[in-house]
Amino acid sequence: AGMTVRLSVLPSLRCLFDEPVQIRVAGLQPQQAVTLRASLVDESGELFQSHALYRAGSSGELDLSRSPALGGSYLGVEPMGLLWALRSKTPYKRLAKRNVLTPFCVNLEVYEGHGDTNHLLGKCTNERWFLGEGVKRISVREGRLRATLFLPPGPGPFPGLIDLYGSGGGLIEYRASLLASRGFVTLALAYMSFEDIPAMPKILELSYFEEAVNFLRKQQQVKDTGIGVLGLSKGGDLALSMATFLPGIKAAVSISGSSFNSFIPLKGDGFTIPVHPYDLGRVKISDESGIVDFSDVLDDHMDPATWDCRIPVERSSAKFLFLSGLDDMNWKSDLYCQDAVQRLQQHGREVQFYSYAGAGHLLEPPYLPLCKVSIHRVLGTLVHWGGQWREHAKAQEDAWRRIQAFFWQHL
Repeated sequence: AGMTVRLSVLPSLRCLFDEPVQIRVAGLQPQQAVTLRASLVDESGELFQSHALYRAGSSGELDLSRSPALGGSYLGVEPMGLLWALRSKTPYKRLAKRNVLTPFCVNLEVYEGHGDTNHLLGKCTNERWFLGEGVKRISVREGRLRATLFLPPGPGPFPGLIDLYGSGGGLIEYRASLLASRGFVTLALAYMSFEDIPAMPKILELSYFEEAVNFLRKQQQVKDTGIGVLGLSKGGDLALSMATFLPGIKAAVSISGSSFNSFIPLKGDGFTIPVHPYDLGRVKISDESGIVDFSDVLDDHMDPATWDCRIPVERSSAKFLFLSGLDDMNWKSDLYCQDAVQRLQQHGREVQFYSYAGAGHLLEPPYLPLCKVSIHRVLGTLVHWGGQWREHAKAQEDAWRRIQAFFWQHL
């Protein structure tokens, strides 16, 4: 009884957000029943929590990479379960980092027993950062550009990436800052609903994205062998359009994207790709919660009447990686990916394609918890994104490895 209970996070209490850690408890009684809790308060003051029931081993030690959870937010051996199972007290909140200069602090606590958690045995705080040691964050307001540049430490040269989020708009930095922490010069680029860029632009101009490519290519630390582009959702089809129409793009990743131009016309040099036809009359709204399901609003992409909206990816010399979740409830991203993949393969182009069972639309960097439903920042409605907790978490870990390996290979 005189032994103190120690809760530790290895290798260190401080790490990057995408790093797995080992959570251990020492000094328990043999076979002692305990409850582990994790909590995190985001920048808007929203509380996210998870908990799991465990039993110590015969030596009074507990190691989450070996011991199974017996109940709580998840079951079985899940070394990072306390993180990916975090849920907000208020429903329909998405955990996203606004300010990448500060960490998310995850408070970990171990309590006695599996019932009421009154007796705290030990605690510690895991600081999870989005900006690695020495990574520079530079705000970019040059010409029309509304962006943030992240530079890894050292002279480089490093591969250069442009990072695009979806139609929720804003300037989203946390994925770009993590990629810079992994050795890429990354430009997070806003194109909707940010500062002087309207929430729903009447048209998107390819020349804006070309400005971003040119800006990135002239950075001293960027390798001159070509640029990569990474996009989620609406950003996914923009990534394909950039790789198809702009010189200098060598590799493109589309996450939960589509093979056609969605929702806003895209104006190029002497041509405009129209919007893939859709009918908002096909929106399904669940009565009790008001959650909107957009998965049926788009016309059939196999109907030749829609083909002038296709992005002619087969004309591109870039390499492509497509990632999608089979439980995407926002739109049929897997079907749309397959369409692009088939066209590329028919033209003998190199393409990689992974779809994840049980994963939803919002495939994010690892250990960000699943967001099944949240408010779309531009539409102002609750949107169903889909996904199953454990499967989605595994998909995010795998996708993150694949994205980095793909860019290292081709850039």
